[in-house]
Amino acid sequence: MSDPVRSCILTRERADPARLIRLALAPDGRVLPDVRAKAPGRGAWIGVARPELERAIAKGKLRGALARAFKTGDLSVPDDLPDLIAAALERNALDRLGLEARAGAIATGAERIETAARSGKLHALYHAADASEDGRRKLAQAWRVGSDREGSDLKGLALPVERPILSLALGRENVVHIGVIDRTAAGRLGEALDRWLHFIGPELTPAPCATAAQGASAPGTAGPVSAVRLHEEFE
Repeated sequence: MSDPVRSCILTRERADPARLIRLALAPDGRVLPDVRAKAPGRGAWIGVARPELERAIAKGKLRGALARAFKTGDLSVPDDLPDLIAAALERNALDRLGLEARAGAIATGAERIETAARSGKLHALYHAADASEDGRRKLAQAWRVGSDREGSDLKGLALPVERPILSLALGRENVVHIGVIDRTAAGRLGEALDRWLHFIGPELTPAPCATAAQGASAPGTAGPVSAVRLHEEFE
């Protein structure tokens, strides 16, 4: 049985729900983000980045599409809906980081990550926005060596949050670099990060330091470099 797909109410493009953002209608009529798709009742899905959503709101296009999706005009679109979505996606991604850390799927500390990278056990690599370029470069080189891809542009991905936020999310001190050492966890984490980074757009994402891959933001699609598959094909 094929996986379910949903249509973006603004573009009508169909995609896996994991790549879209669900909007739900609150009891008071407000339209709010439901990024984990848990709220009861009818939902509406969007797959656009923040700038496109803001234009749709300004032109009244979003309200019309929501009225059709929810089959009611008795709704209100909060002025700060883009902010609410961005915050919810960030929280969802950071929560996923915390879950994978507690499950033992994440390594922190440059030395431990370098060891995992050189031994071929690294499946994804992320950095705090304020991580030093030297630290990023050293870990990227270790990753290329361990994965037998010397000479390639395989790198990690700088996240749009600094080390205090990553430290809080993982419940650890001074988290500057994050290495994912479990293949399945890397896939789950990549999906959560992809949705967030696609929505906020490349202008809010640090200079890319990851190899473009055949993930949700492969070459030719909108959004920043994909976080889903930075190294391997997930099975």
